[in-house]
Amino acid sequence: MKIIWKIMLLCLAFCTLVGCTDNSSGQDEETGIQVYYLNREETTIRYQEYELLAEYTQEAIGEVVGYMKTAPDKQELKASPFAEIDVLGYTVEGEKVTLNLASDYKKLVPTTEILLRAALVRSLTQIPGIQFVSFEVEGSPLTDARGEVVGLLNASQFVDNEGSQINNYETVTLKLYYANEDGNCLIPVSRTVEYNTNISLAYLVTEQLIAGPAVGEDAYPVMNPATGIISVIVKDGTCYVNLNENFLTQVYNVNSEVTIYSIANSIIALNNVNKVQIMVNGNSEITYRESMSLSNAFERNLDIVEQ
Repeated sequence: MKIIWKIMLLCLAFCTLVGCTDNSSGQDEETGIQVYYLNREETTIRYQEYELLAEYTQEAIGEVVGYMKTAPDKQELKASPFAEIDVLGYTVEGEKVTLNLASDYKKLVPTTEILLRAALVRSLTQIPGIQFVSFEVEGSPLTDARGEVVGLLNASQFVDNEGSQINNYETVTLKLYYANEDGNCLIPVSRTVEYNTNISLAYLVTEQLIAGPAVGEDAYPVMNPATGIISVIVKDGTCYVNLNENFLTQVYNVNSEVTIYSIANSIIALNNVNKVQIMVNGNSEITYRESMSLSNAFERNLDIVEQ
């Protein structure tokens, strides 16, 4: 490849910067991946093929980051705005890589930042051993245009917009289930939400449930607001909702069934889902609040909805 020496020099410099000493996941052979860039109109992300040369996860991250800072070969793709942003370092914990970016990242136009974020996540999660990406700016967690922490991201959270435009925000009406005042039944709420189309509706529903009822809605929250979303994936009619450990700590006076079926009923209302499998840090072999096993997927339960 015509720029391979430039790439390797960038990778070497990057690895030297961050002190890549934990080569925990060796690879025995070259791996073909798809590295994403913005198109020239900045309406979508598209990829070009790349042969990953690094043998270890730490080195591979530096290699991909270095490659994304160079001009793409394809004419329809533009030089990445990422090229002008310094990467202050990165850390790897298990299957997660955290990128620490310079403050110039926050100066990007919101639409460009969203696309670049998607490109980085979809590129880096193709590295063997990396499933999740989180972002920091000058050491602080990245926040979105609304001031909310972006949190942990994986490729499944981004709609595959290859070859089509990304509309930054659209409006959708969701049917969400929250608790009644006594916390023993569900209350259906119809909510119209403006959302970024680069995330799935199932992920959006989960976000809305964690955020709780809006002002004026005659309903009550069902879930610890500190709950973090690790991933939300829909496959073959089943939605796999992977939350962090804060989900297990209930801070409201709500029955276990109300919380579980709030998630199941709300996501199944999207029509492309028949069952919901809830996990905590990737594990479903646990019992929620010592009363409900998460080992099996949950179907819609309207008996718990207040009439």
